[in-house]
Amino acid sequence: MKWISEWGRKFSSFNRNVRLFIIGNALIQIGMGVFMVMYNLYIRELGMPETVNGKVISMTAMASAIMLVPAGFLSDRFGRKWMIVGGAVLTVTTLFYRGIAVAETPIITAAFLTGLFMAFVQVSGIPFLAENSSPTERVKLFSVNFAIITVANVIGSLAGGIIADVLETVFRLSATEAIRYALLLGAAIFSIGLIPLFQLKDKPAETAKGKREHTEETSTADDSLKRNLIVIFHFSFASLLIGFGSGLVIPYLNLYFANRFDATNSYIGLVLSLGSAMTAVAAMIGPALSRKVGKVKAIILFQVLSIPFLLLTAYTTSLFLASLGFLLRQALMNAGNPIQSAVAMEVVSDKYKGLANSMNQMVFNLGWATMGSVATGLVVANGSYWGYAYAFTITAGLYIISSVYYYFIFGRRKLADEK
Repeated sequence: MKWISEWGRKFSSFNRNVRLFIIGNALIQIGMGVFMVMYNLYIRELGMPETVNGKVISMTAMASAIMLVPAGFLSDRFGRKWMIVGGAVLTVTTLFYRGIAVAETPIITAAFLTGLFMAFVQVSGIPFLAENSSPTERVKLFSVNFAIITVANVIGSLAGGIIADVLETVFRLSATEAIRYALLLGAAIFSIGLIPLFQLKDKPAETAKGKREHTEETSTADDSLKRNLIVIFHFSFASLLIGFGSGLVIPYLNLYFANRFDATNSYIGLVLSLGSAMTAVAAMIGPALSRKVGKVKAIILFQVLSIPFLLLTAYTTSLFLASLGFLLRQALMNAGNPIQSAVAMEVVSDKYKGLANSMNQMVFNLGWATMGSVATGLVVANGSYWGYAYAFTITAGLYIISSVYYYFIFGRRKLADEK
């Protein structure tokens, strides 16, 4: 409780803009958490083949990849607030539609639109937080934000599975109807998250301390386009490798548990939500590790330590071991994300922050978009055991390559608060 109270005080120390954004984004992520767990199960219940799930995930990721860079430029040009609000409003309309669509073409089209509109929210969030914080507090801020968002996904993914099972068993609804109502509830929760977002201020007034810190930050960053594009390229290439790897396995984890172990909706929701909970805990430990070994080494340590558990999940025939491997991999692999965001926002100058974040997310989504058909193809061709085993093993190899590349490019940099 003392630890939770300490993180509560850290949250209260952030300015009003930051607090409103985190609260609104948390509600959005609860709604998205329901969709992440339940939507491909919904497609399966509609009687569609596994390849439709691959198309939905690929089209969503492809749309984000297409829109992220233009959204980054628009965010830098017109401000973060209305990119976030406008993207969220359009996204929620697609979620309500996806909850009632039953034909393949409308489902795939709506998934594409979701990815397109959500790109505006994704690309503007991190730069918005960076503009409302100093370089020295960003690891803490991004870690708190990431932990809260992750907990929100816990709530959403757990609620989605439980609500669907309760509606099916207690109220005697069909599996399809039960999942549909769970999806519509997720969209409604997403809508509530718009309320605090409308109260954001695009450009907060700077205090004397804030101006001084801003001057210190910009004075140490080279504003040249060439230098920033080189840095952005290195970040983006490392993210592309991670995107290829995660695109093979992460979107299909619920199908992995359902197909290999015949797990129930409630169990799948519980395991995925516990994975998010462990990620939140690991993310809040992240700042302490980054202070001890440095930001870049902390990122690499988290990624490398996750690989044995990824391989355990790949080859085990035990549901318990598969769940344990997934939980530990999930926590370790994602714990470095807020630290990586802090590093990117520190080494890229202010006027390219939106572009840096959009490029980083674009290539990650490109990895997901291109791997969707590969993942489903492996499972269809090799079955629920070897198909997933091959996919997880390829992912482990890509994670290793990305970690080595990241170390050689950024391992020798001295960043804020590092000796």
